[in-house]
Amino acid sequence: MPEHVWSYKSTAGHLAGTDLTGYKVEAVDGSIGKVDKHSDEVGDSYLVVDTGVWIFGKEVLLPAGTVISIDPEQRTIHVERTKEQIKDSPEFHRDKHLGDAVYREQLGLYYGPAGPFGGPFA
Repeated sequence: MPEHVWSYKSTAGHLAGTDLTGYKVEAVDGSIGKVDKHSDEVGDSYLVVDTGVWIFGKEVLLPAGTVISIDPEQRTIHVERTKEQIKDSPEFHRDKHLGDAVYREQLGLYYGPAGPFGGPFA
């Protein structure tokens, strides 16, 4: 599994230690929700996004490698996936999956270069 999917790209504008909680998350085709939790841990960075009514109040886990840019002034994070790609990702349950290595690997494969969309959104 490619580990880089769990790290922010150098071009994303992420500053370690920045609290991203509450930031709006935008897919390439629209808003998907707000950051509820995040991790800056090296090699294991991610966003937990509360999707609100978009997918009936569910949460999704996005590896940091999906982040294109972070705008601290607008408190917005842009990710390089469509809403449909995010909606179709492996289902996430915080209590069950947050520390689950098997789920992390499954999600890393889904969002990584060998995933169903060939890696980054083009």
